[in-house]
Amino acid sequence: MSETVETEAGTARITWHRAHGARLVLAVSHGAGGGIEARDLQALARALPGHGVTVALVEQPWRVAGKKVAPAPRTLDAGWRGLWPALAGPGLPVVAGGRSAGARVACRTAAELGAHAVLALSFPLHPPGRPEKSRADELLGAGVPTLVVQGGNDPFGRPGEFPEGSFRLVEVPHGDHGFAVPKRAAITQDRALEIITEAVAQWATSLP
Repeated sequence: MSETVETEAGTARITWHRAHGARLVLAVSHGAGGGIEARDLQALARALPGHGVTVALVEQPWRVAGKKVAPAPRTLDAGWRGLWPALAGPGLPVVAGGRSAGARVACRTAAELGAHAVLALSFPLHPPGRPEKSRADELLGAGVPTLVVQGGNDPFGRPGEFPEGSFRLVEVPHGDHGFAVPKRAAITQDRALEIITEAVAQWATSLP
């Protein structure tokens, strides 16, 4: 089921994948270069409702409007803030999540919005080849329980580059920024997605 939501940044859209007897909502948004068709977001939408977690796939206004380029971070944050009342509407704790740029939004706004936790998929720790341009402060400043799921070969930040912090980090071996794994890798693409869904399900259902 999809619903549109008017925000300060324009019309956004939420696609709900509801769990029977859900205990929390996992709201996840896309990155700056794609939409909710991303393999990891779709895998979570298929798998998590079976664990009692309702998944809300969030499309930012710029995607709904058919634009090709994401706007500035503060505009992304404004769109996310505008969506929050609809995400909290079921009356359940909401885990704020996203992939890449969407993960940054979730981290930046978690404390002010009262997010129960943060799921950061492919957190862009730095631009490719520019480790000095670190965004670690956004991740470390989330202020709530945080799970990072990162590809082992993500050019935006490999697992070993992440700083020490209170977040948990799960590595998807051989995965790139979109969690694609090479055909020659020791794991299959299906197994890579299972690592993601299993880790998120275990973490989400263990949250207090």
